[in-house]
Amino acid sequence: MKLYYSPGSSSLPAHIALREAGLPFDLVRVNLKTRQTAAGADFTAVNPKGYVPALQLESGEVLTEGAAILQYLGELAPASGLLPRAGTMERQRVVEWLAFIATELHKNYSPLFNPAASAELKQSVRPLIERRLAYVESRLGSGPFLMGAQFCAADCYLFTVLRWSQYVEIDLGRWPALRSYVDRVAARPSVQAAMREEGLIK
Repeated sequence: MKLYYSPGSSSLPAHIALREAGLPFDLVRVNLKTRQTAAGADFTAVNPKGYVPALQLESGEVLTEGAAILQYLGELAPASGLLPRAGTMERQRVVEWLAFIATELHKNYSPLFNPAASAELKQSVRPLIERRLAYVESRLGSGPFLMGAQFCAADCYLFTVLRWSQYVEIDLGRWPALRSYVDRVAARPSVQAAMREEGLIK
């Protein structure tokens, strides 16, 4: 498999999940401004949407959208615990979290990184983000993870989005459980390896 990624972006959850699952993969770095790979190839030939993540399978098929990729990787490696067994309420809870993170957190952070977004738009999303973060903290409780003791696919995603807070002046110190959660996830060997590979830590 090949994971097309950009450091620290929405492809980081898939990178973490690949390492958690112990699956073999290659990394292909993408410049999101030029939409070219590090080798100079046209990334839109791989993913016409033009953004990461994109996971190219051994068959040549390409899977896009982070939540879909995370579920796929959990299916490939059931022993990893990334995705609970099909047909259980636990499985649906992980899918529920993936949908919430994608639509209610990720998409609200996006304008804060967009230089073309108006100041009014950026200001309007901050209260929404704050309400969503307060909700996540209330559900997280003592953790250690979203589903309790088991680290899951949704944790890969939530960690990445929460980590973006440091770049957009959202102080997670207001939510102590979230701050502790980020530190706890960051200490996992798979997360350390992924972040080191992407140049996010030394």
